[in-house]
Amino acid sequence: MNRGLTGEYEPISSVGGETRRAFVPRPLPPDPPLEMDQDLERLAVHDSPVALGRLDSVTTLLPDPELFLYMYVRKEAVLSSQIEGTQSSLNDLLLFENEAVPGVPVDDVQEVSNYVAAINHGIRRLREGFPVSLRLLREIHGILLAKGRGSEKEPGEFRTSQNWIGGTRPGNAVFVPPPPTHVIECMGALEKFLHDDPVKTPPLIKAALAHVQFETIHPFLDGNGRVGRLLITLLLCAEGTLKEPLLYPSLYFKTHRQEYYDLLQQVRTDGDWEAWLRFFLNGLRQTAELAVNTAQRLTDLFAKDRQRIQSLGRTAGSALRVHDAMQQQPVLRIPQAARMTDMTPPTATMALKNLERLGIVREITGRRRNRIYVYNEYIAILSEGTEPL
Repeated sequence: MNRGLTGEYEPISSVGGETRRAFVPRPLPPDPPLEMDQDLERLAVHDSPVALGRLDSVTTLLPDPELFLYMYVRKEAVLSSQIEGTQSSLNDLLLFENEAVPGVPVDDVQEVSNYVAAINHGIRRLREGFPVSLRLLREIHGILLAKGRGSEKEPGEFRTSQNWIGGTRPGNAVFVPPPPTHVIECMGALEKFLHDDPVKTPPLIKAALAHVQFETIHPFLDGNGRVGRLLITLLLCAEGTLKEPLLYPSLYFKTHRQEYYDLLQQVRTDGDWEAWLRFFLNGLRQTAELAVNTAQRLTDLFAKDRQRIQSLGRTAGSALRVHDAMQQQPVLRIPQAARMTDMTPPTATMALKNLERLGIVREITGRRRNRIYVYNEYIAILSEGTEPL
């Protein structure tokens, strides 16, 4: 539906005195209301919720759902950061967390590591009963920009200066968000919408609309895309649509990046919320189905590898214990393996060598000391789609 502009333009002065118009969005929900045709209704009421329900139940398939969550959070951190231009891979992040040298600039991996900490903080706060609120978004942003690139861009604070998207200045930008004087007012209205004021909104539709509104307001100097994508998962958890924060849409947004940006802009200029909603709900459904498939493949992998390890005979016990440790941390040094399994370093070394002989793990340094072992296929399954852009 073409509603026309979903906000007002306000003139601002930029560098050299040139005048550019900044966009101030009207509060949610859309006016006139959404027009739900049969396909959109089916997506919103049946297809996407059913896929999310399957994703929620996948935790019963897994021997330890926390392992899946641990790795999936890291995959999302890599993908969401790649959309913003980092070159870090999942393997780089795991090496960095293991105090090893990643294959890309440390700033890139630090950015992804901050994102993991920000996600975990948001999840923890929700579990403590904290609502999705402006305060929580500021806390998450503060952690996201705490170290490395962006740390000078007012972490945890709404912006007090003008920003823009694309181009070198507001005058040649693709999009100019509201002037800083409107940020608190716009974010306050968004917070009310999140809390079902002025009207109660179904969770999936609320997440779809709120994401666009957040990205349009662009309330921080940096990190808006990452916080806006995280807002989707936090909302679905807070609303009870998901029991565990297993849904991360960045792979879908990365794969359809141009369409994603075009539809955000189309909402602002044409008021076509329905086209965005169709894209978003399809993305949730595909993302949930992909996550279920990944969980099943990992479960099969662990079972297949355990069976192979049992063929080792009397040394199988120690190898199985290291295999369990590598499900928790698929990049390991020998001292870590020994500590996690309560084994001596020589026993842990022998277990890792046995796993290497079976082709389950691979030593990646080629050194005699400070060796690092990776659980090959586990990382390969999780890394699908995380190749840098």
